[in-house]
Amino acid sequence: MDLSTTYLGLNLAHPLMVGASPLVDDLDAVKRLEDAGAAAIVMHSLFEEQITREQEGTLLDMELHAESNAEALSYFPTPDEFRLGPEKYLEQLLRIKQAVAMPVIGSLNGITPAGWLHYGKLMEQAGADALELNVYYLATDPAESAAAVEKRTLDLVRSLKAEVKIPLAVKLSPFFSSLAHFAVELEGAGADGLVLFNRFFQPDIDPEALEATPSLQLSSSQDLLLRLRWLALLHGHLKGSLAVTGGVHTGQDALKAVMAGASAVQMVSALLLHGPARLSQVRAELAEWLEEHEYESLQQALGSMSLQKCPNPQAFTRANYMRILNGWRG
Repeated sequence: MDLSTTYLGLNLAHPLMVGASPLVDDLDAVKRLEDAGAAAIVMHSLFEEQITREQEGTLLDMELHAESNAEALSYFPTPDEFRLGPEKYLEQLLRIKQAVAMPVIGSLNGITPAGWLHYGKLMEQAGADALELNVYYLATDPAESAAAVEKRTLDLVRSLKAEVKIPLAVKLSPFFSSLAHFAVELEGAGADGLVLFNRFFQPDIDPEALEATPSLQLSSSQDLLLRLRWLALLHGHLKGSLAVTGGVHTGQDALKAVMAGASAVQMVSALLLHGPARLSQVRAELAEWLEEHEYESLQQALGSMSLQKCPNPQAFTRANYMRILNGWRG
C-alpha cells in the first residue's frame, strides 16, 4: 500500500510522525522511534522566555531573587527545570540529524516578534528540515481585541519567515473567533502549513491548599473530534499543508484525520503510553484498512471527507447541531 504523503514540501513514506515531546531528549529513544518507522520527528519547543533571559543575562538574577517577587517570578521555571537550554537544544538537534535519516523539525514557542526568533535561523543552520511555531497564548486582557491577538501572531510569522528559508508550520489553538479567515491570513503572512491544535493545559484548584495546581492529561481519541471538524473545514481552502496533533491513538484515528484533510499525523500521547512500537502498529492498521477497502494509495483518502467533498456536509455545520439536540431521547 502506498502511504506516501507530502508535508511542508517534505516527501514522507507515510503520514505518521512524532509530535513535539520529551522523547527527543534521549537519542536512543529517537533511534527507536525511527526503527519503529516514524516518518519525521518534531523537537520539543524552545521557549522565548528561555532565550530572552539567557540573552539578557537575567537567568541567574531570577534564581537569586526568586523569593523577592514571588507573585511575578515564581510562575516561571528555574533554569534547571528546562530540559535543554538554547545552546544544548541546538546541539541536540544537530546530534539527532547526524543519527537518523528521517526529517527533523525544530520548534519555537513564543508570543512576541523579537530578536529571540533568530534561533529559528540557528535551528536551520543546525540542520532542521522545517520549523514549527507553537503559538501558545491565552488572551486574558479585556482591553486586548481579537484583531490585536491575531496581529500578534501574524507579526510573529512574518518575523520568523524573514529569518529562515526552510518551511514553517504554525501550531494553533482552536480559540480564534474566525479560525478559517485567520488560517488564510497566516498563509498570506508566510506560513507553509498549520498544525491543529495545541492543547492548553488546564489547572485544577486545590481547595485545602488554596492553590492552582498544574496537571498534565494525555490525550484520548475523543480529543480528535474537534480537530477533525476543522481539518474538514479548512481542507481545500489553503495551499499549504495541514497536520493534526492530539487524539491520534489508533489506525482508525489516523485514517479519520487523513480523510478530513491532514497530510501529516502527529502522535505523542500514544507513544508516551505504549512506546515506539505503537507507531508501527497504527501504520499497519492504517494500511490494512485502505487495502481492505480497495484504496490504491493514501492520496485517494486524503480530504475525501472534507467539507468540500463530504457527501454529508451538514455534519460539520449548524444543521447537525440542531438535529442532535432535537433528536435526543432520555
